[in-house]
Amino acid sequence: MSRAFRLWSAVFGLMLLAGGAAAQTWPTRPVKIVVPFAAGGPADNYARFLAQRLQESFGQSFVVDNKPGGGSVIGTDIVAKSPADGYTLLLMSNTHTVNETLLPNKPFVLTRDFTGIAPINYSDLVLVAHPSLKASNVRELLAQAKAQPGKINYASSGPGTPYHMAGELFKSMAGVYLVHIPYRGSSGARTDVMGGQVDLMFDAVTTMAEVVKSGKVKALATTGLQRSAVLPDVPTVHEAGVPQYEATIWLGLLAPKGTPRPIVDRLNEAISKISSQPEVRQLWARQGATPMVMTPAAFDKYIQDDMAKWARVIKSANIKAE
Repeated sequence: MSRAFRLWSAVFGLMLLAGGAAAQTWPTRPVKIVVPFAAGGPADNYARFLAQRLQESFGQSFVVDNKPGGGSVIGTDIVAKSPADGYTLLLMSNTHTVNETLLPNKPFVLTRDFTGIAPINYSDLVLVAHPSLKASNVRELLAQAKAQPGKINYASSGPGTPYHMAGELFKSMAGVYLVHIPYRGSSGARTDVMGGQVDLMFDAVTTMAEVVKSGKVKALATTGLQRSAVLPDVPTVHEAGVPQYEATIWLGLLAPKGTPRPIVDRLNEAISKISSQPEVRQLWARQGATPMVMTPAAFDKYIQDDMAKWARVIKSANIKAE
């Protein structure tokens, strides 16, 4: 038994050394970052920004592959079923932590099938309306919604996305009924709000601020507890009529469970360096985004805590996926 144990230990040690050596030479071919959302939204934009910077860091191509649909389930499942070799990664948002409760029958489990690499950033949302909507602020919107239940609708990029959950949280905390109009991506939702086909939308400040400034939509409120530096003249939902309301969108990078730890650590180090560069922090601040820097273990804990938070919200507000 002792000889067999020593033999197995030697073999196992050689396997670890081989795996470690392979991880140190990674990447030797292009790395794919799957974005389970449509092009044009913040997840897609920051994935492409990150891919370019990672390509510079590692001297190898990082390719963004958009796989939208199913409230992020389609693209996420592709990554869950991919080899755990560091060549297929997932750009996630808090859509994923919401969906752990909202979509219990999806084909993957976040904490079982993925490991956290690093967070990227977070930003507030902004509640915007087509200029034709009579309400010009949150209090007027609440009065109109209460006087005409179900007459006002809001768009989102799909069930479980931050835009959907921001709307459902608003409905629950404000005690109003708005009709949810889900889209396959934020670009279509954004276009139809600007075109007047839909009344309202909660959208990321990073993508909607310039549209607000152009006058194509009017901003009713932002969703942080403090006013956005990008839209300082726009009140928060909290101060405009729904106390303690808060909603954000955050992004991060995941890998299939079992991805070698040296690869995860190398990616975490590279992303943390990118997020900490003064020019990146300044650029993101101008866009309304705040960098997030954590170790892989801390990011895993952050994901678990966010899952628990949204589970409480979904259950207490009885939120359902349409």
